[in-house]
Amino acid sequence: MRRTSPPWFVLALLTTLALLRPDVSAAHAGDPADYPEYPYPTTSEGAYDEPYRGQFHFSSRGGWMNDVNAPLYYRGTYHLFYQHNPHGLNWDTMHWGHATSPDLVHWTQLPIALEPGVHPGDLWSGAGVVDTANTSGLKTGTDDPIVVFTGTNGVSVAYSTDGARTFTSFDGGRKVATPGGESRDPKVFWHAATRRWVMAVWSNEGGNGVSIYTSPDLLRWTYASRFTAPWLFECPDMFPLPLDGGGTVKWVLSDAGLEYVVGAFDGTTFTTTWAGPQRMDYGANNPGGTMYAALTFGNMPGGRIVQMAWQPGNRGATWTGNASFAAELGLRTYPEGMRVVRNPVAEIATIRADHRTWAGRTITAAPASNPLAGIAGDTYEVTAVFDTATATASEFGLRLHTRADGTYERQVAYDRAAQTLYGAPLAPSGGRVKVRALVDRGQLEIFGNDGRLSYSDNVNFRGSPAAQGISVYATGGSVRLVSLEYNRLQRIWPPSTPGVNPGSNIAGPWHPVGGTWTSVADGKTGTASGDAFYLSGQTGSDFTYEADLRPDTAGSAAALTFRASADLATHYTANVDTHGLVRLWRPGAILGDHPTTITPGTTYHLKVVTQGPRIRVYLGTTPTPVLDVTDTTTLSGYFALNTFNGTTTIRHTTVS
Repeated sequence: MRRTSPPWFVLALLTTLALLRPDVSAAHAGDPADYPEYPYPTTSEGAYDEPYRGQFHFSSRGGWMNDVNAPLYYRGTYHLFYQHNPHGLNWDTMHWGHATSPDLVHWTQLPIALEPGVHPGDLWSGAGVVDTANTSGLKTGTDDPIVVFTGTNGVSVAYSTDGARTFTSFDGGRKVATPGGESRDPKVFWHAATRRWVMAVWSNEGGNGVSIYTSPDLLRWTYASRFTAPWLFECPDMFPLPLDGGGTVKWVLSDAGLEYVVGAFDGTTFTTTWAGPQRMDYGANNPGGTMYAALTFGNMPGGRIVQMAWQPGNRGATWTGNASFAAELGLRTYPEGMRVVRNPVAEIATIRADHRTWAGRTITAAPASNPLAGIAGDTYEVTAVFDTATATASEFGLRLHTRADGTYERQVAYDRAAQTLYGAPLAPSGGRVKVRALVDRGQLEIFGNDGRLSYSDNVNFRGSPAAQGISVYATGGSVRLVSLEYNRLQRIWPPSTPGVNPGSNIAGPWHPVGGTWTSVADGKTGTASGDAFYLSGQTGSDFTYEADLRPDTAGSAAALTFRASADLATHYTANVDTHGLVRLWRPGAILGDHPTTITPGTTYHLKVVTQGPRIRVYLGTTPTPVLDVTDTTTLSGYFALNTFNGTTTIRHTTVS
């Protein structure tokens, strides 16, 4: 993928982080001695359990994630590599992150695969293969060579001879193929009919397109042809699919935006009769959207074509970006022509629980007609089949994260007149519409009519149990619900230790957002090199929030954070700082300073009283606030603790 300006939400977060303290340094790559570095939090308290963190969608334990790279299968293990900045939440010097799975569902974070300073050049997006026949001659032991391709304005090779634990750059990073113009994102695969490796690499030589090369050994490449198309931009993928599951095989060429055409490939040249592309997914298919830069797995058993993509829109206080749930692709014939279909891999069954089914219901505007009444959750799968032939309702579908007052956070609506699902075109099939939704904490993936429609979205669902209902609904009439299936989807991560704050009356679950937090008899001790937070599960608008704060080390600050968003992009924080002040600040602004002596190892009572936009901060037992500020930026949010630049202890945290 190209070097782009980060999406707006990343820029906002970067601005927030930069303004927290004047001495924050820019992200940087590790030193060669660090390879393979593993700079992720090690505590199990709250691990992978943050608000908006996908519970069955892969995200990096920490740092920035973008394009999926070199997904492949090797000896019982699926490998997922990805563009990664482990040192910050924004796009920066690219590494290759690495995770593995036994089943395409449960993922385990591994150390960095490709490290700047260790592996030369721009370590940008690319593909990987397993050289089972050792055509490269790189094999040195019992493991087959795993060969990956990366770089910009020319393709470099790295390889592993130990099962992808470590990688070596081939010939010092020498470019093995260099298309004209600007180029990046090589995709490599084996073409059995011609017994050659094939590389399709994006470049803008003569316009957007792919230059196709062939090789007998993965190391020596010969230019073969070029396919150009205005729509074809970045991260190309090429793969064969049997038409309607039969013996006729077609080739699909797609780009980063999940646009694609279907055609033929003879080993050197791709051809198509299509005048323009179709869309494989109807989400926001761009680097700031909800689905981008998909790749299919190499070396798959049984010839399956399985795809994963980057979902840019999900983020938290310690990570940015996640991967889509793995989907198996097919090619089917419809009245309008051949179309690629996407469906979640069958291995999703490994995380299903609490299975329930219904059939033959009539859904109306009446809440009593909802079969899912009384069921709540934040990670689940719902599949509903509606009879459109007899429907009188103008709209029907699913309402997600509903509340007792009938409000909801997201609606998966089928518009019967427009024949659209979630705003994307979907005609009934045999007088029926099938709607399947995968709902995670920060992700929503929708599949219509067995994969004819795919829509990937990022949705920050609220975590409150009172906002986790589900509803099948209809408006403007009725619709017959042919069948309905519900499955709770279990988290794919190892169990996390529930966070607690002894001595506090504030509701959990608590969880750390940066730093290391340990419990004392009546509070928490936090240690961090910069800002770190300990976030509660309770929100408030107008309140009195107080605690005993002790900055334990010189240069540190202890603080109460309030009215915070779940990702801490917005909040207010009042601290006692050993630099000699009490400060009230929010991301992007210092709202007030009160100079006073703050001595390390001394405990200070801090109280915050809020009433609408007015915020008053009291130090000790004095009846007069040391800070009295009016600010309308945020009027409600979560309570949290904050520590900065050292070790601090915060006790007796209470809200009234």
